[in-house]
Amino acid sequence: MNFLEEKIVKDGLVKEGNILKVDNFLNHQLDVDTLDKLGKAFYDEFKDEGITKVVTVEASGIAIACMTARYFNVPVVFAKKAKSMNLDGDLYTSKVRSFTYGKEYDVTIARKFLGPDDKVLLVDDFLAIGNAMNGLLDICSQAGAQVGGIGIAIEKGFQGGGDELRAKGYKLMSMAIVEAMDPVNGVTFRQ
Repeated sequence: MNFLEEKIVKDGLVKEGNILKVDNFLNHQLDVDTLDKLGKAFYDEFKDEGITKVVTVEASGIAIACMTARYFNVPVVFAKKAKSMNLDGDLYTSKVRSFTYGKEYDVTIARKFLGPDDKVLLVDDFLAIGNAMNGLLDICSQAGAQVGGIGIAIEKGFQGGGDELRAKGYKLMSMAIVEAMDPVNGVTFRQ
């Protein structure tokens, strides 16, 4: 069992509806040591890929992306979920349906921050059916940016998103792949 799987068993909480709450260390309150270990693990896996930017979706992926980018010494670019007054110029946009929130929204990245000279590492806290990641892949395609890899903290393996991305040829590393979970028995990880 790796450090993240141990942390999930110790501090995670499984709720009905395939919800794994890790808000006390990963996506609300942040355990910086765990985030740093994630960043280092993603760096070790993708360090030879020529990564120029780490890309994620706001909000929960940002902390992981920042810790990862430290090791690569590259900028973080995050796709915004809401159009704000400080987004100017041309934008790349993709529609994403959130599993957690049960709604569809546009994610956007300003064209000035992503282009054909970039080779990106996509990172996020969770991967379930893959909607957010497919939105980021769509934006990278629009920008002409290459995808050097995908780093995920927790993949819900039973929902198939990771398997689909691997079948498409993406190099995907998930620190913890949950095979099954329920409130009574907790979490079972893929080996």
